[in-house]
Amino acid sequence: MRVEVYRNLHKNCWSVRDLSTGRVVAHQTAVTIADARFIVRPSGRARVLAEKRKNVHAFVRGEWMRGNDMTLFNFDNAPRVSYNPYKYPYFYCVGTQEEVTSSSLVHLGHDGKVQARL
Repeated sequence: MRVEVYRNLHKNCWSVRDLSTGRVVAHQTAVTIADARFIVRPSGRARVLAEKRKNVHAFVRGEWMRGNDMTLFNFDNAPRVSYNPYKYPYFYCVGTQEEVTSSSLVHLGHDGKVQARL
């Protein structure tokens, strides 16, 4: 299933939105996404900067790997990816500060960490 995943700050989890319907179909503590693209909507970021109030405008889009699919992959040494609308207008690698636009596999963990195979 093609989805968009974003951090839900109110529920302290990841919200999974079906790309075809635009509806949230799940709230997960951890999610693994294949063929991922990191998306930031510029208009949403501009609103955050103007209002100093967060809104959903950045997410990971890709194919949701469910169930046992995600246990096949080890993300122990995968680079961390982050997004901060006040710092950069894109997702970036925590270690190098370089822009990250896509990844073959991304794990959004229960602790809020995002790790990607770059």
